[in-house]
Amino acid sequence: MTVPGLPMAVPSRDLPTRVRIHEVGARDGLQNEKATVPTEVKAEFIRRLADAGLTTIEATSFVHPKWVPQLTDAEQVFPLVSDLPVALPVLVPNERGLDRALALGARRVAVFASATESFAKANLNRTVDEALAMFEPVVNRAKSEDVHVRGYLSMCFGDPWEGAVPIPQVVQVCKALLDMGCDELSLGDTIGVATPGHVVALLAALDEAGVPLSALGVHFHDTYGQALANTLAALQQGVTTVDASAGGLGGCPYAKSATGNLATEDLVWMLRGLGIDTGIDLGRLVATSTWMATQLGRPSPSRTVRALSHEDTEEH
Repeated sequence: MTVPGLPMAVPSRDLPTRVRIHEVGARDGLQNEKATVPTEVKAEFIRRLADAGLTTIEATSFVHPKWVPQLTDAEQVFPLVSDLPVALPVLVPNERGLDRALALGARRVAVFASATESFAKANLNRTVDEALAMFEPVVNRAKSEDVHVRGYLSMCFGDPWEGAVPIPQVVQVCKALLDMGCDELSLGDTIGVATPGHVVALLAALDEAGVPLSALGVHFHDTYGQALANTLAALQQGVTTVDASAGGLGGCPYAKSATGNLATEDLVWMLRGLGIDTGIDLGRLVATSTWMATQLGRPSPSRTVRALSHEDTEEH
C-alpha cells in the first residue's frame, strides 16, 4: 500500500533527470539460490519485471552448469522471454557461452572481469591479463555481430584477499575493457565496502583517464549499509545507469553467501524522492518482489518491499 504524495519529490540541480536501472535479480539475484527455481518461475519473474516498467533485465547466464547450477536452464528460459520489448542481456564467460547466446538470438551480452589478481584466480582460474585475453575474442565476435557488450568489473573498491584496491589498478582494467570494444562498464562493489568518497575518487580518476561517464554503470552491494549513499554519490558525478536487484535478491540475510544486493525498490523510492524519472511502477514492482519472495519461501530483505507490502506488520 502506498501513501499518496510520498515520497515527496524534491529535485536537485546537480542530479540527472532520468536514471536507467539495470535489473539483475533474475540472474545475479537467483544464481546463489541453493534450491532450484523452476524455469517457468524465472520466466514469469522476468515478465513481471518488464510489466513493472523495467527496460533492461538481465535474463540468465550461459556458463557451464557446474559453475552455476541454478542457471543450467538458460536455453529454456531465454526463449520464454525473448519476445518482450525490453533489453535482455545475458552473461557469457567465453566463446562457447557466446555461441549458445547468439544461437537463441541474444543481442546483448556481458563478460565478467576482475580488478584484482586474487579474485580473477578464484573466479576464473586466470590472472587478470589472462582473463582479458580470454574475453577479447568474445567481445570481438559479439561486436562483429552488432551485439551490445557490457563489461562487469568486480572488486573495484575492495577485495577479501587483497584488501584495498588501488584506484589506478581499477582504471587500467576499465581502459582495457573499453579498448577491447565493450560498450559499457559496470563498476562492482562486490563485497560492499565502498563509501561515497571512494566512489567520487574512482569516478574522477576514470574521467581523467578519458573514460566517458556515459559508458559507466555502478553496481553497489549493501553489506555495510552504504549502497544508496554510494549510488547518490555516483549520480552527483553524472552516472545515469545503476544496477539493482528486485526485492534485494542475492543479498538475502538468511544465506551465508549473501553480499547485500541493492534492492531495486529501495533505489526507486530514493530516486522518486529526488524527482528522478525511472519509468517504473513501484506498486507493480513491489507486488512482483512479494510474489517472488513467496516462491522462494521467505520474506524480501528490501526495506521498501516490507514497508509497502506490510510484511513486518506482525512484528509491531
